Amino acid sequence: MEHSKRPAIDPAIAPEQGFTKGGQPLSYNRAPAPDLAPWVARLYVTKVSAPADYTLSCGLFSDAAFLRIQLAGKWTAETASGHEAFNREALFFGPQTKRMPVTVTGSFTSVGLAMRPGACTALRGPRLAEYLDRMVPTAAISLPSEQILAMLPPDAMPEDWLHALEDLVRDRVEQMDGAKPDPIAARFEEITFSDPGMSVGEAARLCGVERRKLERVANRDFGMPPKQVLRRARALDMASHLRGVADSDEGEEMALRYYDESHLIHEFTALFGMSPRQFVKKPQPILTLSLESRQARRLEALHRLAPGQARPWEQEQDRT
Repeated sequence: MEHSKRPAIDPAIAPEQGFTKGGQPLSYNRAPAPDLAPWVARLYVTKVSAPADYTLSCGLFSDAAFLRIQLAGKWTAETASGHEAFNREALFFGPQTKRMPVTVTGSFTSVGLAMRPGACTALRGPRLAEYLDRMVPTAAISLPSEQILAMLPPDAMPEDWLHALEDLVRDRVEQMDGAKPDPIAARFEEITFSDPGMSVGEAARLCGVERRKLERVANRDFGMPPKQVLRRARALDMASHLRGVADSDEGEEMALRYYDESHLIHEFTALFGMSPRQFVKKPQPILTLSLESRQARRLEALHRLAPGQARPWEQEQDRT
């Protein structure tokens, strides 16, 4: 099976957090403070050294809305709104329906916070359906970029940056009197992690609602219909397995979510713009960082990994 081959690496980059046992890059990512768990899915810091004139061509594919602050590097992205170019900037990224091509030139530093489904709704933030596959300066959602950048001095420690972002969300939660996301969205998110091969009808039953109700909640809090959310979750899990940043014991189960190899290739190519074989053969460092963070979040959400516990893919670091 092609998804068992060792994925390619990019020898030109050097992530500060090191590599997985398969040579894939790692970021520093963690769960939010417990009081923010209903609204915040994940936080990360990525610091990567690269030659000043080296341009890394890769992609992003995230199932969550993100606040991403690019502190270093010259970036471009191909979004639903067209070609975007930016340097030091605070940005809001909507969830993605497919891989978003990105490039970065030189060494780069990125700090970010992922919102849980329904958090933007509860906190009266952006309507996610309007931001699918898009990114905008945070000023467009009433968060001045300069204010956020001022909170993240370049010489601070990664945890200082993440605490600053947590305080930003904490202030908003207080302003909204602690309004929490719809529990239906939270339950459906858990289903996308545990069994994204499930039918929408069965997912609605487990959420305790009619199918139409689940469809309304998903469109509002995920920005897309539940069938599309489940399809994306299957592909992201499979991509994580292909890049070696998933629990290897789940590999066969992830593959069996597809009817056969032809179904896998068709679905994967539609969402990632390349076949599984091509995905393995081409270095995907930025996308792999995003996938690794999501898998850590997923395993913690399913109570199969404790926060801070060593992850299956990083126990033996070796880039040979």
